[in-house]
Amino acid sequence: MSILMSLAMFPTDTKGSKSKEVSQILEIIKNSGLDYQLTSMNTIVEAKTLKELLDLLNLCYLKLEELGCNRVYAIANFDIRTSGENRIKTKIKSVENHIGKVSK
Repeated sequence: MSILMSLAMFPTDTKGSKSKEVSQILEIIKNSGLDYQLTSMNTIVEAKTLKELLDLLNLCYLKLEELGCNRVYAIANFDIRTSGENRIKTKIKSVENHIGKVSK
């Protein structure tokens, strides 16, 4: 099984840049041992079970709570497939096979 989660999470009760808080969340994702890809708008994480991703999502929220955030914006999308692996890369490669390199 391969499950991709696209996650964006940050506090809304602070002004200015959210990079400090997002960095704390990314550290949790990095330490999870799961494959991930940071983009300018979200982070994509791949796991073999939905539970792994839901547990990770909860840890990310708890980190913001620990930092004193009183209001958090979070959006998570899931692509759940019973087969496949390394889809963070293979989904992009599949498109590139049709139209060539898609990122600069």
